[in-house]
Amino acid sequence: MARDGRRPIRCLVFGASLRQGSLNDRLAALAADIVAQQGATADRATMADFECPSYDFDVEQSSGLPEPARELCRRIKEADAFIIASPEYNASMPGVLKNAIDWGSRARPQPFNGKQALLMSASPSMAGGNRGLWSLRVPLEHLGTRIYPDMFSLAQAHQAFGDDGRIANDVLQQRFVSTIDCFLDLVEAQRHYPALKKQWVEFLGERPDASIDRVESSPAEAA
Repeated sequence: MARDGRRPIRCLVFGASLRQGSLNDRLAALAADIVAQQGATADRATMADFECPSYDFDVEQSSGLPEPARELCRRIKEADAFIIASPEYNASMPGVLKNAIDWGSRARPQPFNGKQALLMSASPSMAGGNRGLWSLRVPLEHLGTRIYPDMFSLAQAHQAFGDDGRIANDVLQQRFVSTIDCFLDLVEAQRHYPALKKQWVEFLGERPDASIDRVESSPAEAA
């Protein structure tokens, strides 16, 4: 059921697998549908939209950010929050996702600072890919992203979806909906009822050095 009276918010949603029809892309598609049903705007993307060549400082110096990285920065900046459904590769995140984050972090200002994010995963394993999400939190939180505490990991995902694209188990489907709804409440509060000033310092606690310092502040402003 759609949420009545939600003030406008926009959420970027994508799966972090390049494989077409991946379990995580299916989970991202379901999340995007629920975002829309709950009265927000879902900007649906795929990992292929943000696939970049391997990060290389020499390339950055000579050519700047590649177009897929610029696209990632643009769509994150236009969104109030983002949702990533990420597979687990060897107990970590996919390299293609980490590479896109590394490229995106080179933008000025970098787009992740102060954004709300919900992380989810889907895997045939009993853990549902949850270990990969813990590794994904590290670079995003370092960049100033506010990661929602409740990460959703769909275990045995190869058997979990019904023919209608929903999670076949009704209780688990409702928990998925409730998690997204609560996340959107938080995003709405930050977007329309801000009360905190946000500061991000890349090397917090180190001696100030103008050659490497990156400090960005975002004062609370009423929407």
